[in-house]
Amino acid sequence: MKHLIHLTTLFLGLLLLGSAPVATKPTLFIIGDSTVKNGRGDGAGGLRGWGEKISLFLDTSRIEVLNHALGGTSSRTFITRGLWDGVLEKLRSGDYLLMQFGHNDGGAINDTLRARGTIRGTGEESVEIDNLITKQHEVVHSYGWYLRKMVREARGKGATPVIITPIPRNDWENGKIRRTPDSYPQWAMEVARQEKVQCIDLNKLLSDKLDTYGEEKVTGRFFFKQDHTHPTEEGALLTASLVARGIKNLRNSKLSKFTLRKSKWIYRQS
Repeated sequence: MKHLIHLTTLFLGLLLLGSAPVATKPTLFIIGDSTVKNGRGDGAGGLRGWGEKISLFLDTSRIEVLNHALGGTSSRTFITRGLWDGVLEKLRSGDYLLMQFGHNDGGAINDTLRARGTIRGTGEESVEIDNLITKQHEVVHSYGWYLRKMVREARGKGATPVIITPIPRNDWENGKIRRTPDSYPQWAMEVARQEKVQCIDLNKLLSDKLDTYGEEKVTGRFFFKQDHTHPTEEGALLTASLVARGIKNLRNSKLSKFTLRKSKWIYRQS
């Protein structure tokens, strides 16, 4: 009888153990354009996005990293093509979101090629169009409007969004990467202030770093080899290290605890 009671207790204990919720690690979702994930993310043509390398600087035994960026998208088309809905559906409370847009937002608002542009700035103005590609009526908003929408919806799911300013292009002036005032990096930071979310000014971090190398080394040799926008493998690694540094320096952010200590060594090398 004692053996039967013991076995019954053991069986009930196993049942309770099996029904206990399994702790899951948080997920870092990354969204953006081709400077975040180039093509299929397989290094074709020697080009990479920084989101393809960020895992090297994070403790992936404690946080999962999912790169949902897609080349050619703007803040607007990432939403209108349903890509944002796919990410939003997966977001859980305790997850994180890195978002970098801007490179494609300056395109035409309506044309037969891509129709991906947004209204410049962060205001609430809008324009109604009959989209020449989708053949659908569409209300187009500002760059800041689309960023705010994603920030607010991510927060609504209990996730923590972090805005990343877009990386600089390979445009030089007086021996330095040319900064563009009143443009997407500034507008991204403005949205971050409006929404009271963390922001990593990757545009400045990378511009300052590339300035130390000089135009000749950066162009055609180590960072930009094919055009003035897309990083090489080495360039993506350098950029990812700077994103990781930005994460580590975020104030009062639990995301910073997932950066690896060895990142400091890579920073010195870059």
